Amino acid sequence: MSFLDHIARCNNARLAEFEPWFIGDERAGFVHRDFAPELARRPDLFAHRAAAWHLDPTLDTPAKRTAAVRAFLLELRGRGYFAGLWREEPYPVTWQWGRPPLMEIERAAAPWFGVRAFGPHLTGYVRRRDGLHVWVPRRSYAKPTFPGQLDNTVAGGQPAGIGLRDNLIKECAEEASIPRLLAEQARAVSYISYWNQSGPQLKPDIMVCFDLELAEDFTPRANDGEVHSFELWPVQRVFETVRDTFDFKYNCNLVLIDFFVRHGLFAADDPDFIHIVRELKATQPLET
Repeated sequence: MSFLDHIARCNNARLAEFEPWFIGDERAGFVHRDFAPELARRPDLFAHRAAAWHLDPTLDTPAKRTAAVRAFLLELRGRGYFAGLWREEPYPVTWQWGRPPLMEIERAAAPWFGVRAFGPHLTGYVRRRDGLHVWVPRRSYAKPTFPGQLDNTVAGGQPAGIGLRDNLIKECAEEASIPRLLAEQARAVSYISYWNQSGPQLKPDIMVCFDLELAEDFTPRANDGEVHSFELWPVQRVFETVRDTFDFKYNCNLVLIDFFVRHGLFAADDPDFIHIVRELKATQPLET
């Protein structure tokens, strides 16, 4: 195991298995060759030309696109797609954060269309006399995804219609009972990008990293049932757990590795240092 192993695990996409999906002239995502037959069943909605998939151009507003694609997704859901992961949580469809979304898409369906998802990930830490400590939550054992694994202090997907900072403040309250005035002190410090593939699903995602220094007398509390428990760990224990195990949810390792870089836990002469810093911001997946 190494830190680079975790980065490689998140960047396992084989883009040659996918074709781009366009909305108008803008690439909105990617469609895997094994999922493409589902789109081909709906030529009224999706057209295939020049080795790419195109949404019906008569759907000329975000609202029209959202409604038409949602109806298609509900058909797929009725046939067993999304495996109980449907959340009624719309994600914005945009390749670049800050641009007006081309449409919205159900969160569970986003990876099937290779749509880029965004989300805030916060590391809550405490400075004690014996050094830096990090609040580490364990995910609920009842969660449908990655039950019981370790996670970032606060993290969540980025739904449509809310800014990253306001979403973080909301997640702080829901997941860790961090009050608004305290959550507002979180600082946006970095971002992580990766291209992760799971079968026909693609996640070319971006996580925005936040740091929040917490007082010694503050203890996060699970509030919405998504967290089983919180523990305050010495940062060296977090460092070694990330380095040596798969105990953390796969992409949360990258947020913590970035935290280690920024807080000086790597030596500049570490032979992996430059590779780690560079690969945390992957811009291209594997081509084969």
